[in-house]
Amino acid sequence: MPASKEEKLRWLEAEAEDCKLCRLNEGRGNVVFGVGPANAKIMLLAEAPGRMEDKTGVPFAGAAGKFLNKLLLEAGLKREETYITNVVMSRPPNNRKPLPDEIGFCRPFLKGKISIIKPELVVSLGATASEELLGRRVVLGSEHGTLQDCEYAGVKFKLFVSYHPAAALYGGQTRLKLQEDFKKLGKLAEKI
Repeated sequence: MPASKEEKLRWLEAEAEDCKLCRLNEGRGNVVFGVGPANAKIMLLAEAPGRMEDKTGVPFAGAAGKFLNKLLLEAGLKREETYITNVVMSRPPNNRKPLPDEIGFCRPFLKGKISIIKPELVVSLGATASEELLGRRVVLGSEHGTLQDCEYAGVKFKLFVSYHPAAALYGGQTRLKLQEDFKKLGKLAEKI
């Protein structure tokens, strides 16, 4: 009998928890694999776990998570109906950007999640997530709020590019752009 999507995700998560390929495993508290239904139509992809995520093992557990919850509600989406994950699953020291080799070591896990879940829409939160999925440099200032065709891990989906909610905690303009993006996202999600 073939394994269900939930079982496949649990197996992949167990592999991730055993992973010691890069330096990020040395200081981590928890692997932050991802949360949400295995059959989610919408996936949110960010860069890496922060301090609260490292403590709890849950993506977007801190202040940026509270703001993300607000954005999702404003867009008419429910957090529990989306799958939320990161490009890398262990917290980089001092919340620095993940290095290319760290992203490379986590890539099979991200590809696995996308190939199992097969989302119809992925929302990339920040440049690192957008660049990983598109395989090219992304300029958020001109590309945020755009919907693009994307293929990653053999799965075709629509990609909605936006800022990371943490960026809005420090800048009013980014907050406004994120709110506008999520209004647009809400309209797009209605069509899924």
